[in-house]
Amino acid sequence: MRLLVFGKTGQVARELKRLAPDAIYLGRGDADLANPADCASAIAAADADAVINAAAWTAVDRAETEQAAATMVNGDAPTEMARAAAAKGIPFLHISTDYVFDGHGTQPFSPDHPTAPLGAYGRSKLAGEIGVRAAGGRHLILRTSWVFSAHGANFVKTMLRLGRERAILRVVADQIGGPTPASDIAGTLLLLAGELLGGAKGGTYHYSGAPDTSWADFARVIMTQADLPCQIEDIPSSAYPTPARRPLNSRLDCRGLLADFGIHRPDWRPELQSILMELGQ
Repeated sequence: MRLLVFGKTGQVARELKRLAPDAIYLGRGDADLANPADCASAIAAADADAVINAAAWTAVDRAETEQAAATMVNGDAPTEMARAAAAKGIPFLHISTDYVFDGHGTQPFSPDHPTAPLGAYGRSKLAGEIGVRAAGGRHLILRTSWVFSAHGANFVKTMLRLGRERAILRVVADQIGGPTPASDIAGTLLLLAGELLGGAKGGTYHYSGAPDTSWADFARVIMTQADLPCQIEDIPSSAYPTPARRPLNSRLDCRGLLADFGIHRPDWRPELQSILMELGQ
C-alpha cells in the first residue's frame, strides 16, 4: 500500500512514520495547509494508493483570535485534499475531533449526533468534515479525543513537567473524555486505509481510549505511573478559564468501528506506561 501522509512532526504523523516508514510524508515545506491548492497539487502528483491527513491546526485557544487561519488549515485544506483524492479515485482518511460537539449531557456522542461546536477550533474542524464529505470520494473521517504521545505538546508532557516542579496541581475535574494514544490512532488509520482499499465504504467513525476519565483523574494516573509525589486537587472548569470553551462531555461512542471493522477502544493506561518509559520516567 503506497501512502501519502500530510504531516511530519505532529503526534499522529510521527507514530505513522514508525509504523509505515516507507510512506511519503509531507511537512509544511512540502505542502503548506495554509495554501490548500498546494495540498491538492501534491496529491495529483503523487503515486499513492491512499491519502491520510494527519496535519491540523491544533492551537485551540489561538483559533479564537485567528479563526480565518484555523479554518483555512482545518477546513479548506482537507476539503481540497479530499477533492483531489476523489479525482484520482483513491481513498482519503481524515482526523477530526470531539470538539465538533457541544459537550452537553453525560452519554457518549454517536457519529450521527448533531454537531454544535463551542468555539472556533471546533467550527474549523467541522468545516473540514463537511468539505470532505461533499468531495464525493471514498473517505473516512475518524473523530478522536485527548491525544497524547511522547512527542509534541500534550497533557501528559505538561503534567510531567509541572509534577516535577510543584507539590500540588489544580486540575479540571468536570471535563470527561477518553485519552487516546497517538500510536493507536496511527495503527487504526493504517488498518482502515487497507480496508478502504479493499472496498470498505468508509464514513464517519469515533475512536477514543478507554476508560473515560476526567483530566484530574488522568493526571493522578500520570503521577502514579511516573512515581511523582505531586498531589492533584480537583477544580471545576470555571476555576480555570481559557479563551476557548472546552466541552464538558467528550465521551465518544466507538461501537461503529467495532461493528464494522472489529476495532476495539484501546486501553490508554498501558500505552501511557510505555510513553513514560520512552521519556525516561
